[in-house]
Amino acid sequence: MLLRKPLQSQPSTRLAFAVALAVLLGGAIPARAQWQLQASGTRATLRGIHAVNAGIAWASGTNGTVLRTLDGGQTWDLCSIPPGAGKLDFRSVWAWDDEHAMAMSSGPGNESRLYSTHDGCRTWRLIFTNPDAGGFWDALQFDGTRFGVILGDPVQGSFSLLVTHDGGNHWTRQLNPCLRTMEPKQGAFAASNQALAVLPVRDAHSQSGAAVNHQIWFGTSSGWLYGFELAPLEWIDATLADGAVNGCTHSQLLPQPAGSSSSAAGIFAVAFHDGVYGVAVGGDYAKPQTGADTAAYTTDSVLWHPALGHPAGYRSTVAWNTTDGTWIAAGPNGSDVSRDGGKTWQPLDHGNWNSLSLPFAVGPDGRIARLISWGQLRALNQAPATALHAQHKE
Repeated sequence: MLLRKPLQSQPSTRLAFAVALAVLLGGAIPARAQWQLQASGTRATLRGIHAVNAGIAWASGTNGTVLRTLDGGQTWDLCSIPPGAGKLDFRSVWAWDDEHAMAMSSGPGNESRLYSTHDGCRTWRLIFTNPDAGGFWDALQFDGTRFGVILGDPVQGSFSLLVTHDGGNHWTRQLNPCLRTMEPKQGAFAASNQALAVLPVRDAHSQSGAAVNHQIWFGTSSGWLYGFELAPLEWIDATLADGAVNGCTHSQLLPQPAGSSSSAAGIFAVAFHDGVYGVAVGGDYAKPQTGADTAAYTTDSVLWHPALGHPAGYRSTVAWNTTDGTWIAAGPNGSDVSRDGGKTWQPLDHGNWNSLSLPFAVGPDGRIARLISWGQLRALNQAPATALHAQHKE
């Protein structure tokens, strides 16, 4: 069942009071976004986060933990633990609304599982268990409809890619030489559920602009970036290509930092905005302060370029901030913002983060925050201080 926590003050009210106090004291409103910490009610390490909208979001983490908010994070409800999942690590969560969601655990063999709920996480049903004893699931993504993809570490020399067309009830393994590994012991990362990105490809001749194909992008260890189209499977060229194998082009987009282990360094997150503008981030999680070769960008969803100015360390997650028209990247030593499409990055904060689904971020020890965009701060600053103070008193 859902365990309800006491109602907290309204985020907008707390924000308004903070702005009013700054105005009354003569302080300037910061010209950048800010993170506003929220009470999650758990100490679990959180890596799964999916915001359906600004009000509804789901989060997940260790020890079978799944959380849900219906009020923008004012309160987070602790969901019931799926059957047999008390020791599982839910690194991925996906939701369609406040009632329907899926949570995916990551672990060796049958510890990688997929559960679904249709009653707002009061009850769960086990949908699918990893059939590969030597496998490990890394990410779960849907295109916003019933088409979804699970990415898993290589099994017998090829990455595991499972596809559903019915909202996750049935899954089909994709077999293609384009999924083969490029080097021994290669793998993907389950740090943020963002190693994988799924993009619908729309045809001008299709009815109502319906998607006919899907672009699949995923990053791996040693900085390799894979990109192709499903149905039919067609490889998409990328810059910095290292050669073609069986007609498939692979790109080592973020070179492994000197002295780094191949199992600790690579591309951890790939995300897109408007289907063509994308960013990939990563680095070495064993050396989080190292900021070299940690980001790349694309302006056409085909050709990728290394960032000119990188984030201030290893980054496990990245997301587009619609309110400000910026990219946000985050990791264990803070977050960064890019105002030029991922070409350059500036520090935003020094918090400890694992994953983003804006406006929310999650991290270790139950850490959850909501992003208060600079545009929101600026809008609130247009009101007289007395009016803001009155809003706080209500």
